Order: sequence, then C-alpha cells, then structure tokens
Amino acid sequence: MACRNLVSTNMGVRFRVPLQKLHPLSRAIHHRYSGNSNPQRAPHRTAARYFTSMSRLPMRPPKPPPGSGGRSYQQQRGFWVARLAARLLKLRYILLGSAVGGGYTAKKTYDEWKDMLPDFSEYNWVIPDFVWELSEQIDFGKCFHFNLKYQRMLERLEKENKELRKVVLQKDDKGIHQRKVKKSLIDLYSEVLDILSDYDSNYNTQDHLPRVVVVGDQSAGKTSVLEMIAQARIFPRGSGEMMTRSPVKVTLSEGPHHVAMFKDSGREFDLTKEEDLAALRHEIELRMRKSVREGQTVSTETISLSVKGPGIQRMVLVDLPGVISTVTAGMASDTKETIFSISKAYMQNPNAIILCIQDGSVDAERSIVTDLVSQMDPQGKRTIFVLTKVDLAEKNLASPSRIQQIVEGKLFPMKALGYFAVVTGKGNISGESIDSIKDYEEDFFQNSRLLRDGMLKAHQVTTKNLSLAVSDCFWKMVRESVEQQADVFKASRFNLETEWKNNYPRLRELDRNELYEKAKNEILDEVISLSQVTPQHWESILQKKLWERVSTHVIENIYLPAAQTMDSGTFNTTVDIKLKQWTDKQLPHKALEVAWETLQEEFARFMAEYKGKDQDDIFDKLKEAVKDESIKRHKWNERAMDSLRVIQHNALEDRSITDKPQWDAAIQFMEETLQSRLKDTESVIRDMVGPDWKQRWWNWKNRTPEQHIRNETKNELERLLKLHDDHTAYLANDEVTTVRKNLEGRGVEVDPVLIKDTWHQLYRRHFLQNALSHCNLCKRGFYYYQRHFVDSELECNDVVLFWRIQRMLVITANTLRQQLTNTEVRRLEKNVKEVLDDFGEDMERKSHLITGRRVQLAEDLSKTHRFTAQ
Repeated sequence: MACRNLVSTNMGVRFRVPLQKLHPLSRAIHHRYSGNSNPQRAPHRTAARYFTSMSRLPMRPPKPPPGSGGRSYQQQRGFWVARLAARLLKLRYILLGSAVGGGYTAKKTYDEWKDMLPDFSEYNWVIPDFVWELSEQIDFGKCFHFNLKYQRMLERLEKENKELRKVVLQKDDKGIHQRKVKKSLIDLYSEVLDILSDYDSNYNTQDHLPRVVVVGDQSAGKTSVLEMIAQARIFPRGSGEMMTRSPVKVTLSEGPHHVAMFKDSGREFDLTKEEDLAALRHEIELRMRKSVREGQTVSTETISLSVKGPGIQRMVLVDLPGVISTVTAGMASDTKETIFSISKAYMQNPNAIILCIQDGSVDAERSIVTDLVSQMDPQGKRTIFVLTKVDLAEKNLASPSRIQQIVEGKLFPMKALGYFAVVTGKGNISGESIDSIKDYEEDFFQNSRLLRDGMLKAHQVTTKNLSLAVSDCFWKMVRESVEQQADVFKASRFNLETEWKNNYPRLRELDRNELYEKAKNEILDEVISLSQVTPQHWESILQKKLWERVSTHVIENIYLPAAQTMDSGTFNTTVDIKLKQWTDKQLPHKALEVAWETLQEEFARFMAEYKGKDQDDIFDKLKEAVKDESIKRHKWNERAMDSLRVIQHNALEDRSITDKPQWDAAIQFMEETLQSRLKDTESVIRDMVGPDWKQRWWNWKNRTPEQHIRNETKNELERLLKLHDDHTAYLANDEVTTVRKNLEGRGVEVDPVLIKDTWHQLYRRHFLQNALSHCNLCKRGFYYYQRHFVDSELECNDVVLFWRIQRMLVITANTLRQQLTNTEVRRLEKNVKEVLDDFGEDMERKSHLITGRRVQLAEDLSKTHRFTAQ
C-alpha cells in the first residue's frame, strides 16, 4: 500500500482497482539470466502499474538522450527515488515483523520447556526448615569468639616455635659456634620499652625513657599521620567508628625490605602486597578486641609492632585511642575517662614527645586534645603540633590567615616546639596508596596560596619534614635520658635482690609464669594418677554409692508394694512391671550421676593426697579453680546411657540363680538391707513416743504431751497387730474409730491422722521383722528353688528379687568402671589440659590465682634482670 501511494503521488494519478492477479508463468521467464534477456510484460494500464511483493520491478529503461521527445531526465530520476524508498520501507517492515515473530516464538518455546520441568515445590519437605534459616540464625558473636580462640592457638604455636628455634640455634653439638644476630639500636631500644611496659604497665615515674606519643581527637587523622610516617596502610579503618581501642607501639627502622612484624610473632607481613596488608590490619583488629575486657570499650594493654623499610626514620611511636567528648550507645560508661587516663599516663612521662594532631577542617574551638596537652606540657618543650587536612581547611575556611595563626601558635592556648601542616588523604576517597597521597600532598603545597603568600614556610609542610623533625627530637631525648634511667633500674634491682635474700633464702626466684608451669605439671601428674586406680576400687565405690542412691526407691516403691500381695504370681508380676518402668526412666540417669560424682570425688581426693608436707600452698587457689572449671566443662558421653539401659534391663530380666553361693549372697544382701531399714524405723518410732522409763530415770528426761499421746496410740495399735498378725498395710475406717474410742475411754484425745501415721511406722516395723524371719527360713530353700518345689512357707521370691537387684548393681558398676577407665578419665585429662592452656593465656586470671608478695617480688626481679641485661 505504501508503494502504491508513492507511485500514485509521483505520477499525479490515483486509482482504486484490484491488485493484478499474476499469470501462472514459469520461474524461468522472470529470471534475469533466462534465455530471453529482455522480457516484456503486457501493460495493465497506460498511466500506472502496480506491483506486489511477489512480482518483480521492470527492467530499468535506457536513459534517453538529451533533447529527445521522451520524458525529461528529472522526471525519471524522481520515479527511481520513489521506487528505492518503497524497497527500503518494505525491508523495514520485514525486519520488524521477523523480530516480533522471533521473540514470540522464543517465549513460547521457553514456556513449553518450563512446563515440561517437574514441580519441585512439593519436595521442599526434603530440606529441613532450619537450612533456610541458617543465614538468619548465625551468631556472629560466636564466630568472632571462635576466631579469637583459634587466634590464641596460633599465637601459642608461634611462641612454641620461636622457643624451639632458639633452643636449636643455641645447641652446639658439632663445635660450630653460632654467630650472634646483631640487632639495630632502635630494635634494642624497642625491646627495652617492651620490658618496661611489662614491668610497669601504668607507666609511673620509674619509666622516663622517651617515646613519641600520638594524641588527638577522634577522627582527627592520628592514624593516618602514623601511616604516612610508616609509609604503609597498616591500621584498620572505619567510617566514624572508634578503631584504635588500645595503645599501639610502632617501632620504625630502616631496612632493605618493607615489612612488619609483631613482637611475639615470627611472621613477617610484606607491606608491598595488598593481601599481607589486609592480613596485618585484620590481625591488629583481633589483638585490639582480644585485649579489651568484657564490658569495656578500650584497653590499656600495649600492642607492639615493628615496621622496617627503605627511607623510614628510626623512632618509637605510640598511637593512642582518640579523645572523645561524648560517650555514644554501645560504649562503656567510663570510656571517656579511661581514654583520658591512658593519654595522661603516657604524656606525663617527662621525656615523652607529644605529637598533638589537630583536624584543620573543623573549628579550632571544638578541639579537646589541645587543652589536655597544655595541661601535661604547659611550656611546650616536648610537644610537636600537627595540623591535618590542610587542603580541606584551605578550601572551606573563608580566612586563610586563620591557618597561619594556628601554625604560628597564636590561636590555641598551648605551646609547642614546632608546628607542621600535612595532608594525609584525599578527602572521602578510600583505598588510596601512600605514594599517591604523597604526590597529592606535594602538588597541593606547590600550588597552595598558603605557601605563595608566605603564610606557611617550606620546612613546616609535608609528612617527610615532620618525620625528620620528630626523629631528631626523639634521638636527642634518648641520648639525654637513657643512661640516667639505667642507673635507676640497677639500684632497683639491688633493692629487690636484697629483699629476696632476706625473706626467701631457700627458694628459687620463680616468676608467675614459671610458677604456673610448675603447678601445671603437678596437676597433670595428679590427673594421670586416676588411671592407676584399681578396677576393684572403682567397682566397689560405684556399687556402694549406686545402692545408696537407689535403695529407697527399691524398698519403698518396688519391694514393699509387691510384698503386700498374697501369691507369688502377683508378686512377680508387680515386680517385673515396676522394674521395667524404673529401668526405662530413672535407673540409667541415676547410674551416670553416681559415676560422675565418683569421678569428681576421686579426682579431688588425689589432688588432696598429692599435697604433702613440702607442698607449696601458693598453688591451692589455682588447683581448686582448675578442678572446678574442668568438672564444669566435662560432659558424660551421651551414647553411654542407651547402652547402659540395655545392660541393666537384661540383668534385671534374669531370674535364674545357678549356685548356692549366689543364693547365700542374695540372702545376706537382703538381711543387711532389711536390718538397716528396721533400725531406721525403730529410731523414728523412738522419736515419736519419746524416751522409755529407763532413759527417763537415768537421764531425767520426760515426754512431751504429743509424745504421750503417740505412746498411748502405739500401745493400742500394737494390741491390734497381735490380734491380727496378717493385717494389711492400711487401717479400715471402723478400726480407726475403734482405736480412737478406746483411747478416749482412757482420757486420751487423738486425731485420726495421728493414728494413721503411727500405724504406718508400726506396720512397717512389723513387716520388716516378718521379712527377716522369712529370710532366715529361705537360707535352706535353695534346694526347693532349684527343684521348683511348691511350698507356701518357702516361696522365696523376695530373695530372687534381691539377687536380681544385686546382680544389676554388680554389672552396672562393672560397665561404669569400663567407661570411666577407657573414656571418661582420658576426656577429663583432656579437659584439664585445655583449662590449663586457657588459664595460661589469661594473664588476669593467672594474676588472680597465683598471688602473694613472693610472687610479686619474683616478677619484679625477673623484669629488672631482663632490663639490666639489655
């Protein structure tokens, strides 16, 4: 239709006729390479000709020469342009239709394939619900706890490796003298500071050795300045969050390779590799969090780190937590005061160089640290002031002269040896390298109007000039103070040695760690002694304790109810049912409780017996704490209960007594049990009725009114038992009424409840006496039992019951003894080792468990020896 309109427009004629119906010609007639090179088509009309997409355009006629009588050249050119446009429009519709059809076909194919897939929603039950909830239920606090636990294990292994390496290097079995590894001066000085940090953790006046203390408000750029001096991004970072949670002592020195290493670790971190930098930052963060006590936000423990690299100035810097003005949510309430006390403790050292960091992009009036520094160093003789983020300050401040006032010391109420302006970052850009920041800093100061206008001097800018100035000041103070401090510590060592000789002349100087190792070996020896306990001792204790625990239930809930029956069949049925219920629900639990208590008692007994006359009582608190913690952590093997239940059930199911010794042992066990119960019952009756006439006569004791009533009631009930020797266990209501009326006839008013209580104890004694008499008769009844004779006087089912109980006790004790010696003692020993390892890594707990003047004196001596030996 579009072609038709174009043609009609160019020709100036519009027709409304049906499309031409193609003549059924062969394909060869229309082919341009057919035999007829000039095909002729019969014209349909003289004015215009229509074409469909199935017909071919006519061959282009030859261009008529100019001046001929045909159509003009312009008319023919317009016609061919219209035909070309029709061709292009037709192609556009073909492409558009193909795209739509192809998209629809693809979507239909995709839907068909999707319908052919099975519906897996009905199989969701295969995967438990907790799998989908794992991501929501993950306790990241526990993950962090386990991370810290494995970190401590790694540190312990590294420490052992370091000690073993030292032993191997010192071993000279082939006569080859090992060369001493020469340490640089700054490394030796850093070791001295580490020893002093351990010796005097509060940094009192005894420690006046120089160090560079980096202080500043939170997010003022302290850590960034230190990283620029160390030439590496070594500290963890957080957007507005407190990241420095403990003091970090960084020892800087020059070396061929840019590496970092912790004081107590042999691992080197290559600071030229990004993965090592990330691992170092993660390690520092873990150590900081580990040093913080529970319920606190910051710690006073110092993390020691050494950094070496080409072009690094030699010095020792201590990065402190940033000073804050407000305690936010999630912080301990005393965080602000703790940070102030830590900062003051470091800055009050008269030889400490205070590197005061001030954020230049904020108002000077918001500074907190400047007031603190002015209090510690009013004259400014050891303070170096550093203004950070100068680029932002120049951009944001309307008056550049304000920056000039700051670096000239005219704005802040503090004095300093020197004033520096540095740029340690590119604003909010994170992850930039130290080299790029250095280039940015140099470019900024080269183009800054502060330098061009003379507001800043060249020696006051860039971190390079700052590090040179701090290093020079540091070494100047070292030369002036180190000899004086060495003399002070030598005098302290002499005083401590004199005190030890006078108070502890026969004891070695063992510090807290050495005493802990000694106690650790003693405790492990005591645990190993558990494996030397004989099997007979274990089984005897277990059997005795288990029967003490279950005897009341056996007598009161199994034997006595079953003995009230009149025939042996009912007795055995009742016993079997109650034993089955008891075995399924209570007996295995009771047995494991007895075994666990026995293990605890034996462990405590060995620890108490191991302490002799020469045993040092300084370990008592430690041993008690280790014992309690080990018992607390120990859990009995859960699978033991199921196997024990099966064993006990099989033992109680067996009724066949095979020989006379077993029969006699069961009778003896039954007699001892019944006599013990009879003795307890008679004691209860004596307490109920009060003293008899002999006790009243010799001890001048009288009965209380209640005891008098109970005594009268007892006498009346005893007469009833004599008349009815086979009476049941319970009194009938008419019998209670008869007893009460008989007592009222004698002037004794009694309550029916008191009558029943008194009857219970009297009948219990009567029953136990009869049971003992029957037990004596059964001593000669094994032959009847073995031959299955039916004799009502010698039906010794109760003897069989006690034999089954006794056999169960023996088998249970044997099973528990095997579990103890084969499994539980070893697991307890493992728990003790874990507890000792955990206690060994917890300095606070060791300080609490191993105490005394002798310990503290040995600690001070050990540290002064290490210091004076440097």
